[in-house]
Amino acid sequence: MITFSRTDNSVLGRWWWTVDRWLLVAIAVLIAIGTVLTLAASPAVANRIGLASFHFVQRQIVFLVPALLIMIGTSLLDPVGIRRVAAITFLGAMAGVCLTFFVGMEVKGAHRWISFGGLSVQPSEFVKPAFAVVSAWLFAEWRKGTGFPGWAISTGLCAMVVGLLLLQPDVGMAAVVSVVWLAQFFIAGLPIVLVLALGALGLAGIFGAYLIFPHVASRIDKFLDPANKENYQIERAMEAFASGGIWGRGPGDGAVKNVLPDAHTDFIFAVAGEEFGLLACLFIVGVFAFIVLRCFSRLMTENNLFVLLAAAGLTTQFGLQAVVNIGVNLHLLPTKGMTLPFISYGGSSLLALAFAMGMLLALTRWRPENGVVR
Repeated sequence: MITFSRTDNSVLGRWWWTVDRWLLVAIAVLIAIGTVLTLAASPAVANRIGLASFHFVQRQIVFLVPALLIMIGTSLLDPVGIRRVAAITFLGAMAGVCLTFFVGMEVKGAHRWISFGGLSVQPSEFVKPAFAVVSAWLFAEWRKGTGFPGWAISTGLCAMVVGLLLLQPDVGMAAVVSVVWLAQFFIAGLPIVLVLALGALGLAGIFGAYLIFPHVASRIDKFLDPANKENYQIERAMEAFASGGIWGRGPGDGAVKNVLPDAHTDFIFAVAGEEFGLLACLFIVGVFAFIVLRCFSRLMTENNLFVLLAAAGLTTQFGLQAVVNIGVNLHLLPTKGMTLPFISYGGSSLLALAFAMGMLLALTRWRPENGVVR
C-alpha cells in the first residue's frame, strides 16, 4: 500500500493530504457496484442481440482504465487549472455536438453519437460538467462588480447549449443543464422574482416539448396512464422489485435482465432490486446521498465564489442524474435515457462522470485560504 508523509511536498503527496478521501472511497464503492451489476445484467442482453456474453463487460473495463486516469489526473489540478480545462473541454465538446448533425450516428431517431474506430462517443455528456464550471466562472466574475457581463454571457451560452441539445433531440439532458444553470444563478445572487419567472419559463418549456416532440409526449402519456399497454419496461422493472423483496433472489438468479432491452443501462437499478433486494438498493441510494451531502458540507466553509458555484453545480448535476434514473426505475418519473452514475453501462457517460468527479475532487480539496482542516 502506498503511503505519504505529511511532510511530502510532491504532487501526489500534497494531493493525498488535501483531497477528500471519504469522497474517493464513496466513488470507488459506486464503481465496484457498477462492475458487479454490469456482470450481472449485461451478459443476458449481449446474448439476446447476438454478441459475446461478456461484450459489454469488456468494453466497460476498457473505458474504466482511462476514466480512473482522467479522474485522478483532473483532481490534481488547482481551481485555475480546473477553469482552463473546463473551458477547453466545453469548446471541444460543443464542436463535437455540432458535428453530430453532419457525421453523427442515428440511434432511435436521435443524433448524439460520433463513431471513432468502432467506439461511439457522445459529446453532449462532456458538455454538462464543462458548462457547469464555465458558468460558475462567468457568474463569479460578474459578482466581482467590475462590470463584466458574466450573467449575460452565461445566459447566452445556456440558450445555445439547450438549443443544440433540443435539436439532437435530447430533452432530458437539456432539462438537466437548465436546472443546474438556474441553481448556480440562484446561488450567485439571482433575485427571487427572476427565479420564479425562470421557473415559469421552464414549465412552459416542458409543455412546449410535449407539443413539439412526439417521443416526449408519448413518454409523458405513458407515465400518466399506468394502464397503458406500452409501459413494457416500467412494468417489468416494477415486477423485478416485487420479485426481489428485501433480500433479493440472489446473484445471477434475476429474470428481468432476460427481457428488458436496457437492463444494463437505464434499468440496471431494477436488476439490482431483483437480484440483491431492497437493502442493496437502499445502500446504493445511501452512497449517492453521502456523496452529495459530503460535497455540500465541504462547501459550507468555502470562501472562493468560483469554487463554490462550480462544485455546487457539479454536485447538483451528479445528484440530479441519479434521482432521475432511480425515479424512472421506480415509476416516479417519465422514462428518460439517463444512466445511473458509475453503475450503468456506457463509455461516454463513464468518462464524462470521471471528468466531472475529478473536477469536484479538485475543487473540494482543502486549501489554506479556507481556514479549516479536515
